[in-house]
Amino acid sequence: MSSLEITQIKSGVGALANQRATLRSLGLRKVGQSVVRPDTPQVRGMARAVAHLVTVEQTKETK
Repeated sequence: MSSLEITQIKSGVGALANQRATLRSLGLRKVGQSVVRPDTPQVRGMARAVAHLVTVEQTKETK
C-alpha cells in the first residue's frame, strides 16, 4: 500500500478555522513540517481541503 507525504508550505494563521483544524488533524503544526499518512480517501480529502497550504507527494511504503 502506498502512502502520502504531506508538507506544510504556508501558515494557517490567515486560514479559516476549519482549515486550521484540518492541518492539526493531519498532524501539521509548523511550516516546513512533513508527515506521512496512509493513502486513503479520507486523508486525500483532508489534503484537498488545505491544498493551498500543503504539498502532497505519493510515496511507496516498504515493509
